[in-house]
Amino acid sequence: MSKNVLLSFKGNKQIDTEIKLTGSKSECNRALIISALSKGSVSVDNLSVAADTVTLNKILKELGEKSLELGNISNLKSQISNLVDVGPAGTAMRFLTAYLAIQNGNFLLTGTERMKQRPIGILAEAIKSIGGNITYVENDGFPPLQISGPLKQTSPKVKIKGDISSQYISALLMIASSLPLGLTLEIEGELTSKPYVDMTLAMLEQVGIRNDWHENTITIEPQSFNTAKLYVEPDWSAASYWYAIAALSDEASIFLPGLNGYSLQGDSKITEIMANFGITSQFKNGGVFLKKEPKKIERKIFDLKECPDLAQTIVVICAALGHDATFTGLETLKIKETNRVLALQTELAKIGVKFIEKNLSYKLDCSGLHFPEKISISTYEDHRMAMAFAPLALKINTVEIEEKQVVEKSYPYFWDDLEKAGFEIKEI
Repeated sequence: MSKNVLLSFKGNKQIDTEIKLTGSKSECNRALIISALSKGSVSVDNLSVAADTVTLNKILKELGEKSLELGNISNLKSQISNLVDVGPAGTAMRFLTAYLAIQNGNFLLTGTERMKQRPIGILAEAIKSIGGNITYVENDGFPPLQISGPLKQTSPKVKIKGDISSQYISALLMIASSLPLGLTLEIEGELTSKPYVDMTLAMLEQVGIRNDWHENTITIEPQSFNTAKLYVEPDWSAASYWYAIAALSDEASIFLPGLNGYSLQGDSKITEIMANFGITSQFKNGGVFLKKEPKKIERKIFDLKECPDLAQTIVVICAALGHDATFTGLETLKIKETNRVLALQTELAKIGVKFIEKNLSYKLDCSGLHFPEKISISTYEDHRMAMAFAPLALKINTVEIEEKQVVEKSYPYFWDDLEKAGFEIKEI
């Protein structure tokens, strides 16, 4: 049964704490797929405890065990249909669509009701165009998917739109070296979330898989994985909520061990963005040290094309500080765990702030900003809604966050860490 939490912060709004973050969900999910494709040559260190990663790890282990049980009896494998249920794990859905397409067997890939509303057609059609056997069980372009493998590759060339989800591209790049003909992937149009594609290629390079990226085309030849270990850095997306807490506090001194200034994660851009709000990031002693300094906020436009997962965090910070900013690069927000644009509009209205959509940009109107004694925030089964709005407890006496368990998707210890930092938390 879902439970809510009441958040408050008594006394001076001063934060002085050290928080150890779990491994990056983005890096972990890629590392797990790469490890599975390598058939054990690649191991993974510092696995995330995020629910999405736990789900993917469990699925891949079970698939590996079934494969071992069946040995080399290929005709038996082809007759067995495996149910693969990712629940609400969107990254797992996308990565497994490509991974399962090259495995020997029949698979029914499904998830929650919300997952069945999240498009997968662009990726599925790309795989089908090179010989993949994928059918839509309920609605065209959406999960559940019936996948029969292994893919009998008909062409090395595939085209895919770059402005929908970079995870489609990453899913294809990770299986590329295991394909008989390799893969030449042409990205059509502008590439959204480029750092996530860079991350995928960098992790593949760490395990010996070379690529050639020329203009809008990435080529990966058939090649074998080296024996290697992938170390997963702590999660910069999780770190972003501590930057938000620093921004809304009166004084802040926060140390996040394990993070470095040369991260593969696109969300490490939070350091540059939050400098606009007077939050400095000093890399020392094996981590990053956040400090709040007085600063007038002048930046009016934030382009979040390369880090859309930071959108809710930055939008809420600006709203709470009464900063009328404009945001671009939010095209993918409507197909996430929820329609994040609509969710932000609905919840920000509770503090009198409008989030106005015009063409492909979004503008905050904070002229009606007010802080009630108490506010209740709906999360729409979206972990980032819960964590982006929780720092409002530094501005509002009592903040109620509905469905406290949603944070388990990426940051299971979030509420415990808030308590460590001085927030009072009551479960209701």
